[in-house]
Amino acid sequence: MTIPLMLAAAALAQTVTTAAPARAAAPAPAVTARAATVATPAAATPPRSGPPDPWAAQDPADSLYRAARRALNRNDYNGAAALFHSIPRRYARSAYAGDAMYWEAFALYRAGGTENLRAAQGVLAEQQRRYAAAGTRESGDAATLAARIDGELAQRGDAEASARVRATAQGTATATTAASAQAGACPDVDDDDDPRVAALNALLQMDAANALPILKRVLARRDACSVGLRRKAVFLVSQKKGSETETILLDAVRNDPDPEVREQAVFWMSQVESDRTAVLLDSLLRSSTDRQIQEKALFALSQHKSARAGEALRGYVQRTDAPTELREQAIFWLGQRRSEETAAFLRDMYAQLTDRQLREKIIFSLSQQRSADNARWLLERARDESEDIELRKQALFWAGEGGAPIADLVAIYDRMPDREMREQLIFVYSQRKDAAAIDKLFAIARSDPDKELRTRAIFWLGQSKDPRVAQFLSDLINEP
Repeated sequence: MTIPLMLAAAALAQTVTTAAPARAAAPAPAVTARAATVATPAAATPPRSGPPDPWAAQDPADSLYRAARRALNRNDYNGAAALFHSIPRRYARSAYAGDAMYWEAFALYRAGGTENLRAAQGVLAEQQRRYAAAGTRESGDAATLAARIDGELAQRGDAEASARVRATAQGTATATTAASAQAGACPDVDDDDDPRVAALNALLQMDAANALPILKRVLARRDACSVGLRRKAVFLVSQKKGSETETILLDAVRNDPDPEVREQAVFWMSQVESDRTAVLLDSLLRSSTDRQIQEKALFALSQHKSARAGEALRGYVQRTDAPTELREQAIFWLGQRRSEETAAFLRDMYAQLTDRQLREKIIFSLSQQRSADNARWLLERARDESEDIELRKQALFWAGEGGAPIADLVAIYDRMPDREMREQLIFVYSQRKDAAAIDKLFAIARSDPDKELRTRAIFWLGQSKDPRVAQFLSDLINEP
């Protein structure tokens, strides 16, 4: 039995025994544009995800704590609040008693409603009086929860809660290193449960006009305890739309001594969509020598839909003095804009560039826009024998992935003199679900003069889910 027929038998066995064969991984070029990442401030996330596992099996309140914990974990907030409430009432000396009051307040907070929120504040106040050394108080969780409850009540018109929010926010803006250290209020810079941030966010929600000046003063602080606050403040500033927002963020980029504050200020400019912001980001790209700032500026521009932002990205791609990796990222982000203007620009740039990495990114980016013009252009690159063979193969692969008409892909096989390109075409056919692609693989497997190409076609047919394949392979095996 010849090698192709042996492979046909193996492929037939696979089509019979494998209900859903996996598609082979595509030899796709890597896209390396690194997404900007920053942590969402605590104001956007709930404090703690749930109470810890039971830890005192011999405690008289252990079974009650377990029941309360189960109720909370299944989102039965009213039931959980009632169960946690009973622990310090029935077992005041229990190891669970102090923190049970926190979890009662937490359950009431999650249940929502003005009365529940006020009850939760009362529970936290009682916890402070009775169990000041409880773990949830020493960790700051109780203070953070109290600040969030105040924020909710303030938005509902509660004057006392509103006053507490304003006082906490004002104190955040004016605290000094010495005062913070003395009060023990200098949390880790990555603390996601800082009550000061919760207070600032609450003020922003209830009184944005007065919150912005306070946030500005927070960003002006330079004491050691303010680093984490400043990192989170840039996010809060970005949520308030307006010309002053751009000015505050740009000032942080230019003047804050903490690198992460500067980076996040650039990142959050992505949320402030205006021509002025696009100009500022373009200026940062041109003037900054900080690689992280440049990456985040590219990302921020990519999130703006304005013509000015697109112009800035195109301008950066054209810069021959810019790092290749950053130009690649600019090409990648341009590819996400999906417009004929962008596609035409990238096609024109391809002809001007000599750097292979940049050309690879243009091929990929154009494939993502899935237009007839781009598919035609990719097939032209694949057929161009003066091109680098690896670029031609990538253009062919992405043409197939990008929706090029199967008739066009089938037609070029017999006109493709390069054996490597024919191999790539066989793979491209194998990734398409069109009946015409399977028909072409049938033809290659049966009659291509190149035995190795017939073998490849048979292999990929063995991976297909097309119901016709099993009969074709059986017929092929039984041919005289």
